[in-house]
Amino acid sequence: MPYNGNQSKAGTLAFFAAHPVFSLEEATAALAPPGGRRGMVERLKYHLEKGRLKLVARGIYAVVPPDVKPAQFHPDPFLTAVAVRADSVFSHHSALELLGAAHSVWNQVTLYTEKRRRSLRLNGSILRFMEHPGAMRSISSMDFGTRRVERRGKILTATGPERTLVEGFRRPALAGGLEELVQSAGGFSTIDPDLLEEVLSRYDIANLWAASGWFLERFQASFYVPDEALTRMERRRPRSPQYLERSRRGGWLASRWNLILPNSLKPAGEVGEP
Repeated sequence: MPYNGNQSKAGTLAFFAAHPVFSLEEATAALAPPGGRRGMVERLKYHLEKGRLKLVARGIYAVVPPDVKPAQFHPDPFLTAVAVRADSVFSHHSALELLGAAHSVWNQVTLYTEKRRRSLRLNGSILRFMEHPGAMRSISSMDFGTRRVERRGKILTATGPERTLVEGFRRPALAGGLEELVQSAGGFSTIDPDLLEEVLSRYDIANLWAASGWFLERFQASFYVPDEALTRMERRRPRSPQYLERSRRGGWLASRWNLILPNSLKPAGEVGEP
């Protein structure tokens, strides 16, 4: 039976007001319409025809603001991602953005999820759904080093500064490149050296110890990093000089860390070795 526009209208509109982007399953569970899922589809079809909703992807709907045409409306990609995967943990450049530290806007949203799916293109943005890294794949570790962040009335989960830094050094391309990562992470309000070392211990990769140590040394005054923390990290550096990005050549050697970095990251007045 087609949906009657007056049926449960107040409850439906209240749900729309609290859920800018939502899934069919989420709406069905919250509104419990007669006929279950099929009844919910009919109800949402009615609001699609009225221009109150926009179908973003299969089973994913966005609420269209008043006086805006659905074709001209671009839903928030972060809210869309969490509607697609409720267990989303935003990472890399997306975490930098949610933490308020990103130096530039990027057209890629990256997130970890238990159930991987193919990327979703959304109005010029790409949503990348990735498996949790092996070091963080256990149930007890998936929320390790994360933070809750409010975005447009929705509470999202993102990797915190410590994980974002380490995982950015692990996969710089997903953070917008090394230069973007370092410049953005340098704007974090705080970094917990002890938590950072715990993240590094879980990955236990010499290059990541070195990169994080170099970063903390560079911003030692800003983050009040004790010398002892740098010394511990130095002990875990590679035994011989290594490129942080294996595909990149050229740059300068941060000798204390046995790390070859791009010339663009060379501090003014730094001698460094070629």
